[in-house]
This record gives sequence, structure tokens and C-alpha cells, in this order.
Amino acid sequence: MIHILRANSKYQKMPILRMEELHKGDTVKFVGCSKEQINWGNNDDPNKLLFVGDKYIIEKVEVHSYHTKLTLRGVYGRFNSTCFEKV
Repeated sequence: MIHILRANSKYQKMPILRMEELHKGDTVKFVGCSKEQINWGNNDDPNKLLFVGDKYIIEKVEVHSYHTKLTLRGVYGRFNSTCFEKV
């Protein structure tokens, strides 16, 4: 068990994800997105389109078995929900 914790020590410093229900019309704040979060589920890269700290309105929520994709009003693309905080 100690060996596994050492091998994954970089993940121990990551914030705990809160599972919040997200709905069309909710406001979310973009908190940034890692390469791994973008690649998980083949999401679009929000770092090229959005500004950290800015707020956006959810247009569509797609719940998959291991991740949730968000479509934002007025923004082209589908993004990993872990890159946002509900406001």
C-alpha cells in the first residue's frame, strides 16, 4: 500500500472533487483545465476559448458513466465539468 501511495503522490495534492448536480441554466466559473481533464472523454480544450475566473451559463449537460460534459451558452465545444465550479 505504501508503494502505491508513493507512485500516486502527485494525485494526493489534487483538490477533492465535489459532485454537484449541474443543470441547463446554471452559472459556472471556469477554474482551468489540465491536459488530462481535456483528454478524458475526448473533450474540447477550454483553455483556448475561456478565461479563468470568468462565469458562463450552461446550455447543455451530458452525463456519461465516468465524466460529465458541459456545453456553454455562446461557446462552441463540449468541456469536462471538472474544469468548472458552480456559482
